[in-house]
Amino acid sequence: MAISSLFSSNVRPEDPAEEQPVIGLIGMGAMGKMYASLLAKAGWKRIHVCDLPSKYEELKKQYSNVSNITVMKDGHAVARSSDFMMYSVEAEFINRVVAEYGPSTKIGAIVAGQTSVKAPEKEAFEKYLPEDTEILSCHSLHGPTVSPLGQPLILIKHRARDSSLHLVEQLFKSFGSRYVYLSYEEHDLVTANTQAVTHAAFLSMGTAWASAKVYPWEQGLYVGGMETVKVNLALRIYSNLWHVYAGLAILNPKAREQIDQYAKSVTEIYKLMVEAGNKTETEKVNGDSREPLTNGHRRGSVVADRNGNEVERERKLRERVEWAKNKVFGEHYNDGKRAPILLSQEILDKFSLGQRSSPPPSPGSSSTSNYTPNSHLSLLAMVDCWAHLSINPFDHLSLAATPLFRLFLGVAEHLFLQPSLLDSAIHSAIYDTWHRSDDLEFVVAARGWSQCVSFGSFEVYRKRFEETRAFFEGRFEEAGKLGSDMIKEVMKSEVENQNQVKVNGGNQS
Repeated sequence: MAISSLFSSNVRPEDPAEEQPVIGLIGMGAMGKMYASLLAKAGWKRIHVCDLPSKYEELKKQYSNVSNITVMKDGHAVARSSDFMMYSVEAEFINRVVAEYGPSTKIGAIVAGQTSVKAPEKEAFEKYLPEDTEILSCHSLHGPTVSPLGQPLILIKHRARDSSLHLVEQLFKSFGSRYVYLSYEEHDLVTANTQAVTHAAFLSMGTAWASAKVYPWEQGLYVGGMETVKVNLALRIYSNLWHVYAGLAILNPKAREQIDQYAKSVTEIYKLMVEAGNKTETEKVNGDSREPLTNGHRRGSVVADRNGNEVERERKLRERVEWAKNKVFGEHYNDGKRAPILLSQEILDKFSLGQRSSPPPSPGSSSTSNYTPNSHLSLLAMVDCWAHLSINPFDHLSLAATPLFRLFLGVAEHLFLQPSLLDSAIHSAIYDTWHRSDDLEFVVAARGWSQCVSFGSFEVYRKRFEETRAFFEGRFEEAGKLGSDMIKEVMKSEVENQNQVKVNGGNQS
């Protein structure tokens, strides 16, 4: 008999305990604890949880004053007693854990997994769960420190009745999340498209800074505006545990492909930058030290002096950037249906870790911006990567975008769709030398992470991640608070913008 037939699909936390399903959680890491806390706070009266047997006493003590959470000794006890249960374990270990506890699953129970990569989970569930159980998986696309309100919560009805889906929806209703219905295969494609390159970019930023042994916000150069998003989100990633990102990168074939392409894009764009910069230096040596033309033209635009020097210096780099821009932000990119993601750079300054200073001006610079131009190599490469893989990031924005993806896409959108900003980045990439060594560190880091993922070793990934993490230890608390506040502000602003777009659309109809 299906568990869902024993309970009302409209069951509520206020109902008597005997009329509520027993909710089970195997794995009490950060996400397991988040789910337990949210479900307990909602008022569900029978929540059974467990972690490793060695953590039993510690976990029991932690929840001794929470009456609706019962700590069990192991997964067998949770599996035998739960009507709806969830495996909240790392993707690397899902096969082993389900093999051990799956056979103990209660007859007719609904089973879910909160893993970031679903292919191994699907295989384990189909192999080890009794045939009389139902498989209805889930995945909250946000971290444990982010409010679930309005965030995507993926539900995968793989082997389950509609009534079971309604029951699970009711259990999670208090989260305030937005349900997204996908298959296992669709989940892995969407998460690769929205997370793989984003994670690779931020991991590479952190490793580059650690290798250079600098905190970029203390130098006063990578501060304010778009740099605020980069710094805060990179530190946010490294403040989490390594396995949060390793599973997606190593176990999802699509993610591997995208991380590899990102490293290629970073490398090739950097080579174009260096090539153009070398030509500039050659002209100076040969006595042609004229600065790029600026009168009557946007700084850094493709204009020709009488010898065509500027055209040749910028042509290859600009053509590559413009090609990627047109492919990702082409004529059908928005159609006026969505407000820009990013807040103004001035508002983002409120969440900056440092104060701005100015490097020596680049040749021909006519910018009066308060923000120090740089190459924005990480952003140029991200859009270039999407273009080469024919990924339209906006396809998944409303469907299943994480806060990190939403913000980084917003920064890319902000850069690429403001001609003056994009021109400044290209101009700085060619003529400024102060950030050239930083860009080189970024190239090395991006290639290193791609190689690390290609090895398929969780241990290699862990070591590389934790080495970088150690450099930023002690800086996470401040960055974490600023990062959380920044995400809340951007999400709040986007909701307001989207509501306004809907209102305007309704007025036009």
